[in-house]
Amino acid sequence: MWTEVRQRRWRQTLRCGEACSCLTVVQAVTSSESHGPATLGVEGIEKQERRVNSQTGKGVPASSRPAAKPLLGVPSGTLFSSGTVAFDSLVYLTRSSLVQDCDLEFLISLNKKPEEWKGMSSVKLCSVKLNDGFFMPMLGFGTSAPNKVAKSEVEEAVMRAIDVGYRHFDSAYLYLNEEEIGRAIRKKITDGSVKREDIFYTSKVWGTFLRPELVRTSLEISLSKLQLSYVDLYLIHIPIPLKPGEELFPKDEHGELIFDTVDLCATWEAMEKCKDSGLAKSIGVSNFNRKQLERILDKPGLKYKPVCNQVECHPYLNQSKLLEFCKSQDIVLTAYAALGSNSGKEWLSKNNPVLLEDPVLSAIAARHRRTPAQVALRYQLQRGVVALAKSFNEERIRENFQVLDFQLTPEDMESLDSLNRNIRYFVDPLVNRCDGVLCGHPQLMPLSLCLPHQST
Repeated sequence: MWTEVRQRRWRQTLRCGEACSCLTVVQAVTSSESHGPATLGVEGIEKQERRVNSQTGKGVPASSRPAAKPLLGVPSGTLFSSGTVAFDSLVYLTRSSLVQDCDLEFLISLNKKPEEWKGMSSVKLCSVKLNDGFFMPMLGFGTSAPNKVAKSEVEEAVMRAIDVGYRHFDSAYLYLNEEEIGRAIRKKITDGSVKREDIFYTSKVWGTFLRPELVRTSLEISLSKLQLSYVDLYLIHIPIPLKPGEELFPKDEHGELIFDTVDLCATWEAMEKCKDSGLAKSIGVSNFNRKQLERILDKPGLKYKPVCNQVECHPYLNQSKLLEFCKSQDIVLTAYAALGSNSGKEWLSKNNPVLLEDPVLSAIAARHRRTPAQVALRYQLQRGVVALAKSFNEERIRENFQVLDFQLTPEDMESLDSLNRNIRYFVDPLVNRCDGVLCGHPQLMPLSLCLPHQST
């Protein structure tokens, strides 16, 4: 039996100035071949807390404190060896304002076997607390793919990602790959790599299911494909209702999209019922702008706030105003296209600059001996933004995961902030059929299209 102790105020203890937050976990285990792990009492925890205080300079004026840096590296599989006593802190102090906006998940898992510790990932230990009390890993694995990518490749990529250490997986009804993703997750559960509770899975209700009576139906279809009993997060994919039916993009005889008239506040009430039923632990939105979020937040009788808003976000489109608003409402911003995207994909705008070839980004990466992709992901984490990394290449899957053991300086963050050009990579298939409105781009979508019978 093992005991989980959630830290009470360690984020206060480990704060290093107003601009610095911490991603920390204290790993405590005493392994013995004959007697097994021992239990650490409250006195031991407090003793370790005093030790960490002395390391982080608590009580020292912020101007006199050394720059935050990792205190202990965590090479995979090297934390413990048989017959040894191990008691070490793993403390990551990161330059960001994250700690001011949300609690991180701090776990001390006692009485775990050494081999169980070896399998734990730092992403599992780096999670943001949502406004409903659940926790979401800050680094996720995106699974959307163009049609030319075989579904079997998605399945293999998810299994590789689990082996690397990812625990947060993002998909949707629209992606048409939930059957393969569910199979990959179940295989890794079966072989003992993970348990269901280790996985944070996100799905989304598509625009053809936004009528209140169809929301649960969509979720049940996804769960049936996944062969899971619940999703950890369920999002409204786009705030644009489309005509219900089997077609993802329903069109009339002239090839024009057929929209639907739906009050998204009623859709949100159906989302709340999905949460109450236990089919979704948390609920949120995607591609919403501030006005659309406010319409939900100001809804009479609101039972649950959206826990997150997933939007396109990267150094060329840093969404700073939307991020500021979301933070003020205790809503987590999640970044898709955090690495930009490949203009060769059919739904992406052409002739945009390649983010990962940006000279400023490349120079920062060279200074830290990292890849531009790692810097782009780290940039989001230090802003308090959940980042989705997407790749089907085994080497890049592994590289993108290695973003928790370094930090960007305030100067780096300022340089990356300055790259903002309001460049959008994603041009949704709806763009040419709804008067130039980009359904995937929250700052350009009029509220009147989303809630057609309500005044804006």
